Amino acid sequence: MKREKFSSSLAVFLATLGSAIGLGNIWRFPYVTGMNGGGAFLFVYLFCVLLVGIPVMISEFFIGRKTRSNPVIAFEKLGGRKWSIVGYMGIIASLLIMFFYSAVAGWVYSYTFKSLMGKFNGATLESSKDIFINTITNPKGVILWQLTALLVVAIILTMGVKGGIERATKILMPVLFVLILICDIRALTLENSLEGIKFLFAVDFSKLKSSSILTALGLSFFKLSLGVGAMITYASYFTDDDNLMSTSLKVALSDTLISLLAGIAIFPTVFAFKMEPSYGPGLLFITIPLIFSKLPFGNVLLFMFFLLTSIAATTAMLSLVEVPVAYLMEVKKIGRIKSVLMVTCIIALFGSLAALSVEGNVLSNVKLLGKSVFDIFDYLSSNILLPLGGILISAFVGYFVRREEVIIEITNKMRIKNVNPLKIYLLVLKYATPILIGIIFINSIF
Repeated sequence: MKREKFSSSLAVFLATLGSAIGLGNIWRFPYVTGMNGGGAFLFVYLFCVLLVGIPVMISEFFIGRKTRSNPVIAFEKLGGRKWSIVGYMGIIASLLIMFFYSAVAGWVYSYTFKSLMGKFNGATLESSKDIFINTITNPKGVILWQLTALLVVAIILTMGVKGGIERATKILMPVLFVLILICDIRALTLENSLEGIKFLFAVDFSKLKSSSILTALGLSFFKLSLGVGAMITYASYFTDDDNLMSTSLKVALSDTLISLLAGIAIFPTVFAFKMEPSYGPGLLFITIPLIFSKLPFGNVLLFMFFLLTSIAATTAMLSLVEVPVAYLMEVKKIGRIKSVLMVTCIIALFGSLAALSVEGNVLSNVKLLGKSVFDIFDYLSSNILLPLGGILISAFVGYFVRREEVIIEITNKMRIKNVNPLKIYLLVLKYATPILIGIIFINSIF
């Protein structure tokens, strides 16, 4: 089976950036930044990215491009069959994430349609809350929109690496950027918008606590789509001359930039209408529709906002679903279309259980150790498999792969002169990254 590749370094960058960007970029990261000291937290976060996010990303890029294989075969080629367990962990983690992430993506797709149909005209706080509750508790509705999101992803993936993933991200990522800028410009023209900018960027070291540092540390790993095999899978499609270190740095910084631009779109608007910058889904699904409905041409802006949010969800899901698809294609020798259909059906089956287990829905009373089905999928992937995968990946490349192999691959067979950055990367990967991810793991468990 001939293996596809991305056509250029630009395609590589846009695809990997699309993998990193997700729903958390739109509401969680800006809020966390503002509540933990703004510019001070941002400085700590970027430092953590240098010590955790970028080293693991480079390592995943190395594993993927060196082996040109899915995560299971990649680890087996480099470290023997015993290491293939790390690849299987990535596949399981990507599926677990998709089980609950596809449900939330369905909510976003639903809101994109509702905003297009003008459902938020003249919205009040109560009506905005009612729409959200009805959205997540309507059994038929949540399944329908979840399947819609999965169908979009499946159609793109059946078209292959170049015709599907590359073409989609080349279109969707620039559109996402333009939509964010339009929302930013409108938000900055509002009265009292400066308060929102201060909330997001003002440097306040007094708000930095030990919990803030742990939060920054966790975000530097979880936010970049690491530990699930997505970056390994995408890297297996990289061009031979792509600069792995440069790409990882560009993706990490661009991912942060998109998050901050989303914050600029949200928080000046929130403060202009004297609303509280509440945390969680409430900000995205209750406060934002309420505020945009009060603006001139607010319905158009609201549609744009949820369209860009849908794009962020879609590009993230593409990379997650591609992980098990690549495994089925290369290990089980199943064609791409059949592999995509099989994986999509599995996600739809278990994902429907997650969607129906949200509070107020038909399976909300089904609990295991006090957790709903939705929360179990989230906990197993985010709290256990992802950090464990990160520790094993950094330890594998740092200690078990021959140093010469790493150097030759990352320097593109010595064509790139990056000796000093490479030395720093290897040093950080061996001694800092595993320890810091271990701290993330312990913190996420306890």
